[in-house]
Amino acid sequence: MAESRQLRLGAFMRPVSIHTAWWRYPGAYPDANFNFHHIKRFAQTLERGKFDAFFMADHLALLNMPMSALMRSATTTSFDPLTLLPALAVVTEHLGLIATASTTFNDPYHVARKFASLDHISNGRAAWNLVTTSNPDAALNFGLEEHLEHGERYRRGREFFDVVTGLWDSWADDAFVRDVENGIYFDPERMHVLNHKGPHFSVRGPLNVARPVQGWPVIVQAGASEAGRQIAAETAEMVFAGGGGTIADAQRFYADVKGRMPAVGRDPDHLKILPGVLVVVGETTEEAQEKRNRLDSLVHPDSGIASLSIALGCDASVFDLDGPLPEIPETNQSKSGRQRIIDRARRDNLTVRQLSQIAGSYGGPAMVGTVGMIADQMEEWLFSNACDGFNVMFPYVPGGLDDFVDQVVPELQRRGLFRREYEGRTLRENLGLPRPKNRFFP
Repeated sequence: MAESRQLRLGAFMRPVSIHTAWWRYPGAYPDANFNFHHIKRFAQTLERGKFDAFFMADHLALLNMPMSALMRSATTTSFDPLTLLPALAVVTEHLGLIATASTTFNDPYHVARKFASLDHISNGRAAWNLVTTSNPDAALNFGLEEHLEHGERYRRGREFFDVVTGLWDSWADDAFVRDVENGIYFDPERMHVLNHKGPHFSVRGPLNVARPVQGWPVIVQAGASEAGRQIAAETAEMVFAGGGGTIADAQRFYADVKGRMPAVGRDPDHLKILPGVLVVVGETTEEAQEKRNRLDSLVHPDSGIASLSIALGCDASVFDLDGPLPEIPETNQSKSGRQRIIDRARRDNLTVRQLSQIAGSYGGPAMVGTVGMIADQMEEWLFSNACDGFNVMFPYVPGGLDDFVDQVVPELQRRGLFRREYEGRTLRENLGLPRPKNRFFP
């Protein structure tokens, strides 16, 4: 059974860790998120571990939190993904490169051009994480006084996808003949002018970059709201799933999103769902839990309340810290993430103080234990239709990353759950995804 289905593994680096206190952990590199030498090492370690992809998040504004919390956050400085990943493409050969680019604060032509270029530079390893930015402060950096409403962001995002993929299909794969003898560089019959006119965008085209190596870079999506699930079913080829943390939650999400695909003419096997999971490895269960506890203890209380405020879309500092979470008014915040926090507070009867510690550390799915325990859990999730693999998050770097690659990966390989060598040359080939046909040329 294990030989018939293989785990897909991405590394969600953000660019190095999801945990607020990662940079304070003993032995961690505090400057790792803004040190190219370190990040290059991490990418090469992931490639040694045969990971599918390096997944980089992005922020278009400082996090909207009080200075007492912001001053403690390593997210205040990080590389632009579409500057960093081309550099990583040069020092790796197989690792996929996933960059986040917002459909709310970008133009389709720019995004299409940058990702087509990354796909060529990397010889077919690019992927676009299509997001609708939820941080309202980002609007202020782009000439807007108010953030776009949640539903409007998704409608814009859906049209954005259509324009970008249409631009990627501007050229037939054989358009550039480069006939030196006759002086013909490209065949005009193999070029398409998009001439898109829609509610949000007017884009003539064509794109001034040849069709990407993969046809299209792999499309990644992370929204878990109703609108996010639908756009994933219609467009995504990989989903970075969140969820409540239980295998039952993951199974429901998996069945829901894949179940929507036949109605829009898509094969469910052409979408890989990879929940994010924080993995902490120890020689014993007790050692692994002690690592997690020590990491969580390094989260400053100011950071916890600020992170909770961001998740809920309101000021949590006014709540009674030792009381239950009060009723939360509707906001323009991402509804899925906000609801997960509320549901957990109600389900586990958590106080605001307890909830803030979770929000300030990492409250999502986690696997904390020995190598065998972690491999057991990953195998169970894979074969119970809860996922197609995982976007692994490391508690700190380099130690947490090295532990996974040097200890967990060999065990997954021993069980026949994970590759020993890359299957193909491109990210699509390694993920088992088809190359999209050009909609304008046979």
